[in-house]
Amino acid sequence: MEKKLTILDIARLSGVGKSTVSRVLNQDPKVKPQTRERVEQVIAEHGFVPSKSARAMRSQSQQVVGIIVSRLDSSSENQAVRGMLETLYRHGYDAVLMESKFSPAKVHEHLAVLERRGVDGIILFAFNDLDYAAMAPLKEKLVLMAREHPGFSSVCFDDAGAVHTMLTQLERRGASDIAYLGVDTSDLTTGQRRLDAYLAHCTARGLKARSALGDLSLQSGYRLAAELLTPGTQALVCASDTLAMGAAKYLQEQGRSEVLVTGLGNNPLLTFLFPNALSLDLGYKGAGEQAARQLLGQIEQNLSPQATIAPCQLL
Repeated sequence: MEKKLTILDIARLSGVGKSTVSRVLNQDPKVKPQTRERVEQVIAEHGFVPSKSARAMRSQSQQVVGIIVSRLDSSSENQAVRGMLETLYRHGYDAVLMESKFSPAKVHEHLAVLERRGVDGIILFAFNDLDYAAMAPLKEKLVLMAREHPGFSSVCFDDAGAVHTMLTQLERRGASDIAYLGVDTSDLTTGQRRLDAYLAHCTARGLKARSALGDLSLQSGYRLAAELLTPGTQALVCASDTLAMGAAKYLQEQGRSEVLVTGLGNNPLLTFLFPNALSLDLGYKGAGEQAARQLLGQIEQNLSPQATIAPCQLL
């Protein structure tokens, strides 16, 4: 008996994703005319008739993308998620939001749940070490945020470029005694890469490097500023705007208004509360939009995974 074709077979023969075939079958007007024509031609050539159960499932389901963030209270991740949602909603997709709290075990638990739910795609904030071998079966419908890995689609931030840009700006303002407030290097991006960029810049410019590491909290910024501040300190570069707010609070209490405070992240609270502080936009919202576009390209057009770096901009 000849094997009966499935939607997956039609998708493969048409060179599109399964969700695109479903949208063609459901007469979705958002499908590009040339794509619709190609899919319908394959359907006609093979006499494909969707099963009653498949039609019933499609009529009851929605196009859904899972988004796994590290922290729900992260301003930077919220900016990125806003860009993702605007893009996904515009293309007719809904989203399920989950939080990992930087736990690899929680990430894999969430991935298993999303896979069981049959979501069309997944965007994952991957700040910590993960079992990428176990995630390999998902890579065609997965986009990593903030961290790249061979074979996976990703959108990363320009961590080294951002720190270099901020340090160069401070030097132009006459600062040479510049301390760095960072986070633990177990965080490869915000932690290790931004610290490495600071140390490399100091080495290249002949500056004395002074750094201290903590976590991403306001309290950590306050404590690290107290630890690093000396009579000669001219500026503090902080790995995030949250750290910068904590550091600025300490400087305010010490009456050290001459010390420049800089952060990374474009959190409007920093410059609202401390107008003299500087912040750099790492392009979080644009990165979120790009991640959503890459994911849609993968699941709807079978595009290959790509690695993208979001541009940063000094505010």
